[in-house]
Amino acid sequence: MIAHSFPSPFFGPAQRVHGATYAVEVAVKSPTLGPEHVVMDIGALRTILRSALESLDYQNLDQHPSFQAIFSTTERVAEHIAGRVATAIRNAAATAQPPSGSKLVVVLGESPVAWASFERDL
Repeated sequence: MIAHSFPSPFFGPAQRVHGATYAVEVAVKSPTLGPEHVVMDIGALRTILRSALESLDYQNLDQHPSFQAIFSTTERVAEHIAGRVATAIRNAAATAQPPSGSKLVVVLGESPVAWASFERDL
């Protein structure tokens, strides 16, 4: 759950402060499986995601340091989460990391019919 605003006429009524409750999905895609026949340790990914979301939950993103120079659109929030998750995956134990060539996808759902995603290499 976050609050934010978009001070540009492009965003219409969303120029005013409003809230959003995102459903967050994270996927790690890989062209191969690791030695344990998985893409990565799902428990480690769960811990990483929870940590990445902690600094955003119940925050006004207009005041969040990561969004001072950019609008906190759903796409930018997904990009931010992807960056934090990717860094944590790189710093995880070697046995928890996905195989080389893997990709990370972060999907934020704003409603059952509106969502945005961001994908990056790991």
